[in-house]
Amino acid sequence: QVQLVESGGGSVQAGESLMLSCEVLAYQYDDRCMGWFRQAPGKVREVVASIYTTGAPTYYDESVKGRFTVSQDSARKELYLQMNSLKPEDSAMYYCAASRPTYGTNSSCPVASTYHYWGQGTQVFVSS
Repeated sequence: QVQLVESGGGSVQAGESLMLSCEVLAYQYDDRCMGWFRQAPGKVREVVASIYTTGAPTYYDESVKGRFTVSQDSARKELYLQMNSLKPEDSAMYYCAASRPTYGTNSSCPVASTYHYWGQGTQVFVSS
């Protein structure tokens, strides 16, 4: 079983930064898809960024390219999302997600149905 614990959300003004963290409580961290998703009220959950933990290129949604950076610390079993130049439209509940080990490929990591485990979410609010 895998548990994901997000932290780092909050309320900021437009242009400011936040860093989200996801602690992965699992025996094995490597060799799986890890992703950040977000869901705003009344909208569908969408991928923000994803990574295959064994070093494959990362994926970013067009709306966050150049502003957000996903990274990981495999030894600590943690995933991060550095969010810079935040905009009001970035306001949402942000979720960390993990697939089962060896499940999925780099091309499927951006797809929500790839994931088997989800955190409870951390709220981000950006005011204008």
